[in-house]
Amino acid sequence: MAEAPCFVGCCGWTEAQARYVVDFETIELQTTFYQPPSDAVAKRWRSQAPPGFRFCLKAWQLITHTPSSPTYRRLKSTISATERDLYGSFRPTDQVWLAWERTREIAQILQADAVVFQCPKSFLPTRRNTGNLTKFFHQVERDDRIFAWEPRGDDWRPQLIRDICAESNLIHCVDPFKSEPVFGDTLYWRLHGRTGYRYRYTDEDLMELRARLNARANPGKPNYIMFNNIYSREDAQRFKRHAALGTAPAQGGLQL
Repeated sequence: MAEAPCFVGCCGWTEAQARYVVDFETIELQTTFYQPPSDAVAKRWRSQAPPGFRFCLKAWQLITHTPSSPTYRRLKSTISATERDLYGSFRPTDQVWLAWERTREIAQILQADAVVFQCPKSFLPTRRNTGNLTKFFHQVERDDRIFAWEPRGDDWRPQLIRDICAESNLIHCVDPFKSEPVFGDTLYWRLHGRTGYRYRYTDEDLMELRARLNARANPGKPNYIMFNNIYSREDAQRFKRHAALGTAPAQGGLQL
């Protein structure tokens, strides 16, 4: 039976890139969510990564979040009052489409494996929102990349998530300690901390994570485990070193 490779990393550069790419085999870039970098910066990241290093990135917030989100404070340019209703929530507007094109350009430079579309809790499963979301994913160019969707909030019921993912060819992205993925043959897990961002995962947590991974991973499919807590670097390294997990070359990922 084919092995299921597991790529473990952090959400964001948690140390200098030269050191990070030695410690980990993948990263989920966060800066692309707040404000995509210049082409020159993206090219430098790609050129300074070893062969087999896997880039993943979060889609620009202009696609998923409305200007009421506090994350817009990190934009380099302000949104005018007359345009505030033209951004976020996968709206069928030129503004959202241009934000996607910029996200796609960075993904192409990085030769990214996956793009993550994280939605805020304010993005509710209304008919308008679900319609805009599915229309968006039917129109975008994927370039053979994994599209991982992370809906948030209790209003999104599993059956609805499953239906949308199946119709739109999405991977259901989850924190495995909070919910189970309901669709996708690849796992994309983001660990936000069991009680919040400042949580440090225990050895027992990591054993549980390993067991969940063994139970859900599909043979021959890549699996991404991204730590997104304040101790992400330390916890991810501990997970990689965990005696029950074993080791493998960085370009091949950990073998389950």
